[in-house]
Amino acid sequence: MKNAVDFLTGNLVLNLSILAWALAQIIKFIVTLVTKGKLDWRHFLSSGGMPSSHSAFVCACAAAMGHMYGWTSPYFTISAVLAIVVMYDAANVRKAAGEQAKILNYIMEHWTEMKPAIFGKELKEFLGHTPFQVLMGGLLGITIGLAGAWLLA
Repeated sequence: MKNAVDFLTGNLVLNLSILAWALAQIIKFIVTLVTKGKLDWRHFLSSGGMPSSHSAFVCACAAAMGHMYGWTSPYFTISAVLAIVVMYDAANVRKAAGEQAKILNYIMEHWTEMKPAIFGKELKEFLGHTPFQVLMGGLLGITIGLAGAWLLA
């Protein structure tokens, strides 16, 4: 299976992480198509939505590291800690920033007096994830990481 490792980066763990991220982005595009009935090409590279591609990326890395180097190895420990921080950030900090953007966008839309120049650009509201979206991205990443490491390592 050396060709599978050499295909993208030459690093199996990184390849599996990228694969998990890409699949999450594709699933996000399909979910938007099914739920909203429109093609939104921005979902291929944007953050936010179902499932969390950030969670898929870091969980694939952690799962592959655990499988390949052992669940008690320092490699797995570092990647698991990183995954937890990224997933916490996605579900809490970035989610709160998105909620604040919604409120600010509402204020800007209903501004009746002269708008200062700072209000000229709409803020991005689709920044974070619900805990369910983070969980689904994590499960996708773990599946890709474990299956890929098992098949290709």
